[in-house]
This record gives sequence, structure tokens and C-alpha cells, in this order.
Amino acid sequence: MKTKLTALLFMLLAGVFFNTTEAQVSEECRTTLSLFVEAAKVKNYDVARPYFETLKKDCPSASLAIYQYGEKMLKADLKKASGDAQKAKAQEIIDLLKMREKFFPAKTPKGENAADIGQYMYDYKLGTTQSQYDIFNEAWTTDRASIKSSKSIYTYFKLAVNLFEQGVKPLDEIFDLYDEVQEKLSKEGTVLDGKLQKLVEKEEAGQQLTGKEGRRKKAYETNLKAFGIFAGSVDGTLGTLADCENLVPLYQKQFEENKNDIDWINKAASRMLSKECTTDPMFKQLVEQLHTLKPSADSAKYLMILCREAGDYACEKEYFEQALALEQDPTKRAALNYQKAEGYRKSGSYGQARSYYNKALKDNPSFGRAYLKLGQMYASSANNCGSTTFEKRATYWLAADVVARAGRVDPRLARTANGLAANYRGKAPTKTDIFNADMAGKSVKLNCWIGMTVKVPKI
Repeated sequence: MKTKLTALLFMLLAGVFFNTTEAQVSEECRTTLSLFVEAAKVKNYDVARPYFETLKKDCPSASLAIYQYGEKMLKADLKKASGDAQKAKAQEIIDLLKMREKFFPAKTPKGENAADIGQYMYDYKLGTTQSQYDIFNEAWTTDRASIKSSKSIYTYFKLAVNLFEQGVKPLDEIFDLYDEVQEKLSKEGTVLDGKLQKLVEKEEAGQQLTGKEGRRKKAYETNLKAFGIFAGSVDGTLGTLADCENLVPLYQKQFEENKNDIDWINKAASRMLSKECTTDPMFKQLVEQLHTLKPSADSAKYLMILCREAGDYACEKEYFEQALALEQDPTKRAALNYQKAEGYRKSGSYGQARSYYNKALKDNPSFGRAYLKLGQMYASSANNCGSTTFEKRATYWLAADVVARAGRVDPRLARTANGLAANYRGKAPTKTDIFNADMAGKSVKLNCWIGMTVKVPKI
């Protein structure tokens, strides 16, 4: 009796776990559920396990908590298992995920759940390549929006490529899926990046993050790095399948049939650009047809590239301005300005390069590569920015601060940015230099193209 009273008291305090009305859940199920949750919450899985088995058998619809805590428990078992026992445990998790969707469909994102099942199948070699792919494909076609795992998105694409290599899938289907997968990775990465930037801006404004915000920031940074890694892995998996030797004959064969299909032409031109096939006449044919059918930011960008390769810089400038005017996506507009900045930087026109890097950052504040290039330009100009050794070396403080910001706004660049920042700070005046020059806390004007003022650290 005492045990039942304790259990009922716990249920009152944790009523959130019950997803059906009291009339629908027997007292025995409620008691078993509360005992399971109480043990599982503190990871006392030896105690929780028999209650879990009873709930699956006799009370599968009592609460979503059965599946939430049950999956955590089974994952812990999975880590300890090996060989056939590990495969069996992975299958047990898959069966649990299927049960969850059966009894709680409204609270189980269909795409995410199916992708999780597919990932367990792939990771633990359950089923064939085709059956693994089919699970992912069902997730992708029915509820793509709920799939958030970069690893699952990559695995889906890898399985498709494996099926192509087995002669099951045609090459153009792989290309189409590649576009979809990269678009999804980019979209999810942009969402994460937006959430991260709000926290970065709060920190840079001098406000301290709460404990919860700090944990979220770390999670966003970790996930963004993963998206960068898996986006690269998708490119690597596509590999030589999408080189010019394969793309050109494929598009030559398909052009006549698709010459009025704007989406097809745009994708084909985009793939040829990404694989640096722009000198082939097929690229020119695609681009000119695209611009004839419907002038757009993309078609103007492609024509800009053709003009540049032909050495016609007036033509390049004309189409660059058209592309900027037509582009509605700030991230793509930022990429255009970054590309322009790179041209000026490589030619040594640092002032103009900075102008376009800053335009890119205005549209996309998390464009870390732009900060890296700015910082590197400042550092390479140090010897030209001052009349004394101290003034010249002070340039490295500015360079260090700018490249360090690249790592803060884009965690994928953190290692590179932090390494460069440390290198530049090592080249800046030391505490002894600051003391001997009597410059602590004062400012140094960088009298060169940079034209900025640097604050000397206090000592």
C-alpha cells in the first residue's frame, strides 16, 4: 500500500508523462509507468528494465515517456554490447521506434523517426543496401522537413551512390539527389547559424550568457561543424562521378530534350560551375539558353564568369551588377560580393577588396571567411602601415582581432582562426615594447590603406 501511495504521489508531480486520460490507463499501468520513469530518470536501468518490458507488453499507449526513456536506456545497452549482441540491441531500438510511431503518431516526426531507423540499420549493418536506402527515401519523400541530422542526410546520399555503383540507379538521379541534399544541408546550417549569431552578438555586446544559453551556443557550434564536415563528405562521395568527363556528355545528350526547362538548365550549369567545367562550350550553351529563357541572378552570374574568362572586364562588371540587382537571397548576394572582393585582393587592390568583403558581411554577418581574408590582408600590410617598428607591429593586433572574429561567427573556422590570431598576437609588440615606448592604453593610427586606429593594450 505504501508503495502504491508513493507511486501515485510521484505521478501527480510528473503528470506531464501521461498522454492519455486517467480512464484510459489502468492503475496498474500508471504505477508501473511511474516506477519505470523514476528509475530511468536517474539511469538506474537494472531496476527500470523489467518495468519497461511490462509497459511495452501490457501498456504500450500509456505514455510517450516509455519510448523517450526506453530509447535512452537501450542506447546505453548498445554502447556496452558487441558483435551479434550489439546488432540485436540495435534491432530492439528500431522496434521501439516503430512502436512509438504506432502508438504516438502525432508526437513522432515521421521523417526524423524513419531516418533514425535507417541510421541504426546502416551503422549496425542490418538489412541490405536497398532496404536501408528505402527507409531513408521514405523519410525524405514523406517528411523531409523533420530530418535535422547531418549524418543521416549524408548516409542517405551515400546509400544512393552505392546503388548507382551496383547498377541500380541512373547517374542523373544521383545528381538530382545531390542538389536536394546540399540544399537541405545548407538550409539547416543557415537555421543553426542564425540561432548561434544571436548568442554571439549578445556576448560581443558585453552581455553574459545564461547557463542555458551557453549550453545552446556550444550545441549550435558542434552541430554547425558537423554540417560542414558532412557537406564536404557529400562532395567527396560524389567525387569523380560528377567530373567534367561525365557531366559534359550527359548534358550534351539531354540538352535538346530539356532546353526549355529552366530548372534543369540551372542545375546543369551550377554543377558544371562547381566542377570547374566552365571552359567547355557546353557551359556557354547552357548559360546563354538560361539567360534567354529567363534572366536571373544565376544566369547573370554565369555570364559574368564567361566574361571574366574571356578577359572582358567591362562585360564582367555589367553582369556582376545585374546579378546583385536580381539576387534576393542575402547569403547568395554575400557570396557574389565575396567573389568580387577575392578578385581585388588577388590583384593587390586591398582597399577595394575590403569594401566588397564588408558588403558581403553586411548581407551575411556569419561569413567567417570574409573576416579571415580581411585579417590576412591587414597582417600582410604591416610593414607598410607605420613609420616606426612599433607602429608597424601594432597592425598585428588589428589582424588578430579580425581573424578571431571569423572563428566566433563560424565555428567551422575556429581552429584556423584561433591559430592565425595567436600567430599575429605573437608578432605584435610585447609588454616590454609597450612599456619602453610608453604606449600603454594609447592609440596608434595605421597610416596606410587601412586607415584605422588600434588601441594599445594596457599593461
